[in-house]
Amino acid sequence: QVQLVESGGGLVQAGGSLRLSCAASGRTSSSLGMGWFRQDPGKEREFVATISRSGGHTEYAESVKGRLTISRDNAKNTVYLQMNSLKPEDTAVYYCAATSTVTSWDVFLREYEYEYWGQGTQVTVSS
Repeated sequence: QVQLVESGGGLVQAGGSLRLSCAASGRTSSSLGMGWFRQDPGKEREFVATISRSGGHTEYAESVKGRLTISRDNAKNTVYLQMNSLKPEDTAVYYCAATSTVTSWDVFLREYEYEYWGQGTQVTVSS
């Protein structure tokens, strides 16, 4: 099985930056489509960003476009989420997810499309 471990979360002031990392083990990351989701208490888990196996195709939630950037380094089996210009509404637990599903589009926006999930890392943005 695939294991995913997130890191890099923490407390940051509004306007600041963080970089989240997701390290995959048990399978090379090049064989997996990857995504980031987030969940604030009392809310449903929300799609944030996704990236294709090659890294050539990305999609983002409208609320994070221009501020958050997903990338991957398949040689390191790691996916990143660079978070800039952070806002208090970005506060949430951020989860890394992976899927072995193959489609022509090769990006995945829905929770049910992912097979593997990390434990989450807390991001708190203060005003």
